[in-house]
Amino acid sequence: MSSFDRLDFDLLAALSEDPRTGASELAIRLGVTRNTIQARLHRLADSGVLEGFSARVDLARLGLPVSAFLHLELAQGALQSVIDALRLRPHVLEVNATTGRSDLVVRVAAHSHPELQTVLQDVLAIPGVVHTVTEIALTTPVPYRVGPLLATLTEDRGRGRAQRSDLAGRPTPGPAIPSPPTPTSTERDSAR
Repeated sequence: MSSFDRLDFDLLAALSEDPRTGASELAIRLGVTRNTIQARLHRLADSGVLEGFSARVDLARLGLPVSAFLHLELAQGALQSVIDALRLRPHVLEVNATTGRSDLVVRVAAHSHPELQTVLQDVLAIPGVVHTVTEIALTTPVPYRVGPLLATLTEDRGRGRAQRSDLAGRPTPGPAIPSPPTPTSTERDSAR
C-alpha cells in the first residue's frame, strides 16, 4: 500500500461515487491532467486495487424490495460445497465467510416475503447447512462506500508528483497551514 498516495485514493473515492465519470471530468475535479488520471487508472488496475467498474442497481425499483441477511452455521468440512451451492442460486447477492457463531453471512433479495421463505427453505436444504438465522433489512441508511475510509488512509500523504492546478494549468496553493495562536493578554500575564 505504501506506493499509493492521496491522488490515488481521491481518484478511487471519486470513482466509487460515480463509476461513469470520465477521465477528463476526473482530471478537472482532481486538478491534474487527463494523462495523469489515465496513468493512475492503469496502475491501479494493474496492481489489482481497482477491480473494475460497476453500476449500483436499485433492486427495489426492479421489483425485488425484500433484502435479507442469512447467517448460516455449517457442518464441519462443508464450507466449500455450501459456497459452491450458494453461487448457483440467483437470489444470492453476496456471501461472506465470517468468524463467530455463523460460518457464512449471505445477502439475498426477493420479490416478496413468501418468496424469501422459499429462498430460505432452499438454502436450508443445501447439504452441510445445519442452522440459519435470518435478518430482514428494513432500509439501508448507509450504503456500501469507501470514500470516507480512503480519506483517513491518506491524511498524512501527499499527491505524488501530481499537483492540483487551476483550469489554466497553474499550480494552486495547498491548504494554508494555520499559524499558532497568539497568546491573549490574560495568558501572557498568567505565564509571568
